[in-house]
Amino acid sequence: MILSFWLDQPVWLMFTLLAVGFFAVCAILIGLTVMSRTRPTVGRIASGIVPTYISILPVLLSLLTGFVASDAWERQRQAGRVVQAERTHAFAIYDLSLAAAPDMSNLRTSLFAYLDAVVKEEWPSMAKTGTASPMAGDAIGRLLQAAASPRIASEAGEATHAALLESVMQLRSARSDRLALSAARSDESKWLTLLVLAVLTLTALALVHWERPLSQAATLVLFSVAIVTTLGVIALHERPFDGPLALSSDPLRLAHVTMVSNGP
Repeated sequence: MILSFWLDQPVWLMFTLLAVGFFAVCAILIGLTVMSRTRPTVGRIASGIVPTYISILPVLLSLLTGFVASDAWERQRQAGRVVQAERTHAFAIYDLSLAAAPDMSNLRTSLFAYLDAVVKEEWPSMAKTGTASPMAGDAIGRLLQAAASPRIASEAGEATHAALLESVMQLRSARSDRLALSAARSDESKWLTLLVLAVLTLTALALVHWERPLSQAATLVLFSVAIVTTLGVIALHERPFDGPLALSSDPLRLAHVTMVSNGP
């Protein structure tokens, strides 16, 4: 819930909220170190800590950060591949309908209606709720019915009919993959673990440098800037269809425009 709220914010506000949280933790840790009432307690806790063992926390943080980043980037790449595949299959259907002997203007009309529904109805629906558009679902159903017509097999041949049906099924499969990626929600547990490890690492750094408040402050600030930048960039790629860097429907929109400009 908190992660979804954070990702829904503009980019500048998302980074701001993350930075405010980390710098607030830094201020608390520095305050506990320099305040006369708490400094002796901090000193007793930190005096027996060996810096070598503190390095375990940064290692765990770096491993989990790498895992989360790889997952986010792979989802973004997969979404891009799915959209390009959908565009490729749409062009394959269009080209086959032109190359075949019988008139397939009805099939091309169904293809145009599908692309138009995806761009105008389904893409905004994915951005808002992550769900499919009934209009696009009906359009792909009509396209499949048109491609399965026995008339195409008898007039264009079995090979052309099979290739056309295969292209339509691949288009339908690419749409299903796109909708699955859009409907997938972010796993908040991994982000919560990342934040906990980051705060624990900050605490460990504060304890190691407790004797030198200026060095402690510099270390905490540098680490906070680094982790805010890293987590913020990863979060930008977390949701490929409704996040701050959401993929555009331009590949399908431009395909639709190109096909319509060539006529039905």
